[in-house]
Amino acid sequence: MLLNDISEFYERIGYTFQNEDYLIHALTRTAFARENNIPLDYTMDYLAVLGDAVIEILVISDIIASGETVKGEITRQKVDRVNMSVLRSLGEKIELADLVLWGKGEISMHIWTSGRVLAECIEALMGAVYMDGGMDAAKAVFKTVGGL
Repeated sequence: MLLNDISEFYERIGYTFQNEDYLIHALTRTAFARENNIPLDYTMDYLAVLGDAVIEILVISDIIASGETVKGEITRQKVDRVNMSVLRSLGEKIELADLVLWGKGEISMHIWTSGRVLAECIEALMGAVYMDGGMDAAKAVFKTVGGL
């Protein structure tokens, strides 16, 4: 495991991974992998794509459950609730940047201060939770971190 004590992070997200490989992948940036000869399929990229879809399903489902049925309004609310700024703030709230394995250049540039980068890290985390525990687990984590 890349962290000596991950229990505090698990408390912040309200979830404990059964397969920590998903978490390790979610926290591994491509730049770090390249610098450390780690296969690129061990990085967060595929989980970020999945997590983006999981987040959209969770938010759209929540909007519909609140009673909204008009397509345009569902879309408007989704855009307001799922954007770089919102996802970045969720990442900041759980101090995700402190756990991510950044490349040397990313560290020197403090790349996590860029809106899209930390948002992508949240997406990867959500993809990892989904792979590890399914949609119910993803919903619980997203609610815990303030996304629902």
